[in-house]
This record gives sequence, structure tokens and C-alpha cells, in this order.
Amino acid sequence: MNLENITIVNFKNLVECQLDFSPNINCFIGNNGMGKTNVLDAIYYLSFVKSCSNVSDQLVLNHAADYMMLRGRYSRCGEPLEVAMAYQKGKRKTLKRDGKEYKRFSQHIGLLPLVMVSPMDWDLIRGSGEERRRLMDQIIAQGNQEYLAHLIRYNKALENRNSLIKQGMRDALLFETVEHQLNESGTAIHAARMRWIDEFTPIFMRYYNAIAGGAEQVQLQLSSHLNDCPMHELLNRNRDRDMIVGYTTHGVHRDDINLLLDGHSMRKVGSQGQCKTYTIALRLAQYDFIKAQNAALPILLLDDIFDKLDANRVESIIKVVNDNRFGQIFITDTNRTHLDEIIKTLNNGYKIFVVNDGSCRLDEESAAEH
Repeated sequence: MNLENITIVNFKNLVECQLDFSPNINCFIGNNGMGKTNVLDAIYYLSFVKSCSNVSDQLVLNHAADYMMLRGRYSRCGEPLEVAMAYQKGKRKTLKRDGKEYKRFSQHIGLLPLVMVSPMDWDLIRGSGEERRRLMDQIIAQGNQEYLAHLIRYNKALENRNSLIKQGMRDALLFETVEHQLNESGTAIHAARMRWIDEFTPIFMRYYNAIAGGAEQVQLQLSSHLNDCPMHELLNRNRDRDMIVGYTTHGVHRDDINLLLDGHSMRKVGSQGQCKTYTIALRLAQYDFIKAQNAALPILLLDDIFDKLDANRVESIIKVVNDNRFGQIFITDTNRTHLDEIIKTLNNGYKIFVVNDGSCRLDEESAAEH
């Protein structure tokens, strides 16, 4: 799948941009704060109907405007496809595919598979379990609509159960109705996550070893209350405690991933370079996993990934992504000399865009040569 063209209006500091892309490599060069990441975020938005930073639509709207619009023209499995998103202050955002508006945004997830590697991935290691659950959910849901439906139902049922708890309700029938849905969807979610861990870990280990050189051993483990006890038993056993604390304390909404390096927590023992290598390997493994489940080749966004890495690991990453199994790639960097060195190693054509204070233009030299 290729993104052939994008139109961006009033998205963050990007007032108006119309860009035609290479089907291979697209590079964005510019100083920090100029808008490079915002271009990638606009591409991300068209796939997931939200910002990569999970902020509200109000916060991605240009501060001087009262509406924004994104439109992308794609080639997906050899067929043309247009996706357009619009948002106006005080109104709900709209999403259209080939001019037809979606009834539910969840129907769109998975249509435009995409993986983004960014500095925010640091939160996968240093952040809370919510960050790692989001990783699992995003990867699995892009290729499994049933999983996404279970997530939506589970979260709704969880909200309802917490509401009953906060109201001090003691009606057993009400709890039984809500907990039946929690049990059904929670059990399905846990099973899908366990399968994912088993299938995903070897792919992740292969990428980590390719970048780090194989001297370190990495492993992923699913930490879940459901590993040792069925969901319905957890709910029954902890109902009185939940009534005291005011919320549902056990379930798949508390799942986490143990990220291990040589048998120890990555959070505790990993250096900056090791942590960056770890997160990049997670994202590249995500790419392979999604590709295997989707008819369309995912887009790969690489945002400032070479910072804090030694020359050997940078070279290894370039070798990994400069491979036919990867499709269209978007890269940002602040160092033009660094970027030129990277481009010299690439086998495919490319375009370079210069980003400056919210404007984005094609670099004329690179356009003349490629």
C-alpha cells in the first residue's frame, strides 16, 4: 500500500500542505519544532482517526483556526482509495472513504495498516501498563475486527460495572448481567493476547538480535490476572473489595507486558541505547505481524529514530529496513549530512522534503535526481 498524496489543512502548525510522495522512501529534514513529526502524525491520523500522541482533536487543531482537514490518496492492493477527515470546533469529526461517511470509526481500523517508530516509544518501557496494553491492542486490532469489538464491549461493560460500584448498588442481577459481558469479552481478549505473545515474541527477538548483534537475550511475557484464574471467578472473589475501593480491581484492563533483558526488567537494567533498540525492535516486529494479517503492505513511519544510538546500531537499522519486505517508508531527521549518508545506502528511489516553521516543500536537488 502507498500513500500517493496528502493534503493537510490547519493540522497543528501545518496551515496548508499538499505533498506528492515517492512509493519508496520519503525523508523530512528540518530543525526541531518545525513540523516534521506533525506531517507523520497527519499520516498516522488518517489510519487511526486520532493523533499518535493520543491528544484530543481540539489540541491538534491549529490554534488560529476553527477547522482542520486531512485527505490522503492511496493505492491499496492496486486499487485507488481516498480517505478524508474533517473537524470543526464544537462539532464531531467526520471520516469518509471514497466520499462515503463511516457510521463508526472502528470500521476504518485496519484498512490503512501503519506502524510508527517515534521518541514517544520510550513510554513503552518507562511508562505505565496502559502504554503496553495500547501496543497490544493496536497490533492485534489492525488485523482482527472481532478483537476490536470485544475491546469495545469490555470497556463499556467495565464502565457500567464501575458505575454500579460507585452508586453503591447491591442488586445481584444487575451485577450478573454486566459481569457476563465482562467475562465473555475478557476471556476472548486474554486468549487473543496470549496467542499474540507466543507469535510475536520470536519476531521481536529476531529484530532485536539483528540490531544489537545477538549478545543480549530479550523476552516478552504477558502479565495478567487471568493467567491463574478465570474472569468470572475474579469478579466474584473481588466484588466486596471493589465496593470498598470504588472500582473494578481485576481483569484484562490491568494486563501488562513484562519486557525482559537477560532475564531482568528492561526498565531497571536497560541503557538508553538498549531501550531505544528494544522499542525499535518492537515496532519492526509489529510491522511484520500486521503485514502477515493484512492484504495491504503497511506504511512505516520512522520519526527521529537514530538519536541516542551508536554508529553500529544505526547501520544495522538501515540494513534491516532497506529490504524488499518493507514498503513505503517515511523518515524524519534534523541532520541533513546524516540523512544523506543514510540515503546513499538505500536501493530504492526517494524524495526529500524540507520542513520549516509549518511549511513543507520538496527539495529541488533531490527532485531533480530522483
